[in-house]
Parts: sequence; structure tokens; C-alpha cells
Amino acid sequence: MNTPSQGDKEAAPTPEELRSQIEHTREELGQTVEALAAKADVKAQAKEKAADVKGQAAEKAALVSDQIRDTATQAAQLVKDKTPDPVLDKAAHAATQVRDAAGRAGQLAAEKTPDPIREKAEAAATMAKANRTPLLAAAAAGVVFLLLRRSRKHR
Repeated sequence: MNTPSQGDKEAAPTPEELRSQIEHTREELGQTVEALAAKADVKAQAKEKAADVKGQAAEKAALVSDQIRDTATQAAQLVKDKTPDPVLDKAAHAATQVRDAAGRAGQLAAEKTPDPIREKAEAAATMAKANRTPLLAAAAAGVVFLLLRRSRKHR
């Protein structure tokens, strides 16, 4: 054992101080081991990175979706503005005729369709009605695309 000499300015630590130092060192060692284990856990790091990338992709998809929706709305408005009134009237009349014919065909189909299939079709129709604006915008964008393509072929 160390015995303090008269020249020592500090006395030897007491057993309680030694226990405290040992406990503190154990805690630090445990934290260090946990940190090293986390760095070595490639699977957990890959999952975390995948979650980050997934979040970024979802964010970007939402942004692109909004941009497409805006562009389709603008294209639909442009088509409506550029289309002469007689054509719009004919299109509305044709749409009415198609709607009526589709209603009759739907009624006939509903009478002959089994119940489970009819329920699924009703659910799809409800969803389409709820998302009418994006569907109309997409249809208008398709019409604009076809008109532009047709005009470029005739040049």
C-alpha cells in the first residue's frame, strides 16, 4: 500500500473515492461500447438511410404531383379558352348523349352483374367522383397532347 509521505501534497484516495472512480469509468466505458456498437450496426444504419430516402421520395412525389396538377389545370383552361363556342356546344351535347347511353348501359350491366362485383364497382365510382378535378385535368391534358401531336404531323 501507498503511504503518504510528508512531501506529498495530495493524500491517497479513499476506498470510497476509488469505488466512485471505478463506477464512473464503467459508465463511460458502457457509453463508448454502445456508440461503437451503433456504428458497427450496418443493418440499422441501412434502415435509417432507407427511411430518410423514402421520406425524401414521398416529399418529391408530392411536389411533382402538385406541379402536374397545376399544369393540367392550366392546360385545361387553355384548351377551353382556345376552343370555339360551337365546338364546346357540340362537345357538351355529345357528352350528354354519351352520359345517357352510359347510364342505360350501366343500368343493364347492374341488372346482370353479381352483387360482390357491383359493390366493388360502386366503390370505384365513388372514388372517381371524389377525385373528379384531377381526372378532368388529366383528360384535358391528354386532349391537348393529342391536338399538339396532330398539328405537328400536319406541318
